[in-house]
Amino acid sequence: MAGLTVKPTRMELSNLKKRKKVAVRGHKLMKDKRDELVRRFIVFIRRNKELREQVEEKLEAAMKGFVLARASMSGAELEEALSYPARPVSILAGTQNVLSIKVPKLELKMPENFGYPYGFATTSAELDDAVQSFLQLLPLLVELAEVEKTCNRLADEIEKTRRRVNALEYVMIPQISDAIREISMKLDENERGNLTRLMKTKEMLQNG
Repeated sequence: MAGLTVKPTRMELSNLKKRKKVAVRGHKLMKDKRDELVRRFIVFIRRNKELREQVEEKLEAAMKGFVLARASMSGAELEEALSYPARPVSILAGTQNVLSIKVPKLELKMPENFGYPYGFATTSAELDDAVQSFLQLLPLLVELAEVEKTCNRLADEIEKTRRRVNALEYVMIPQISDAIREISMKLDENERGNLTRLMKTKEMLQNG
């Protein structure tokens, strides 16, 4: 990769040293941000795993409940029981900040007092258990959706930050350092040349 094209002047040398100082500080800040992002990401990934296991467990229990309910009730009775309107629920969608990154914030609004949407005359206890399992499953599903999207956002930001850290560490800072070294050598060479000429001029004047 081509290096920086700079003029070998003391002003340029001073500017490059300032740029390097800013780049080194930026590199440290970006590395700190990346490390903290990774730490937060691990926390959310673990929570995501916990939620998935809970969701799978509740879903399996609910499906077993429906299978048992189907065995103890006729198809018509089961369909009629589930056709009654249930109490409405709503989800409030917003955002929250994680290290200045906007991630989703979902809030499930449910009625305080739960009531079965059907009567008990023609239904079974297995159906009640299945409905309760789905009721417990809903908040977990909402949180799982929130956490999974947060994991995706953090993963994208970690990758962007990683590329910036690498660009600073392996491209920009080395290029600036090379340019500083090149200018310093050129200025030293010019200074030695000027000193040599002054000494020769002084010698010529003394001999003249």
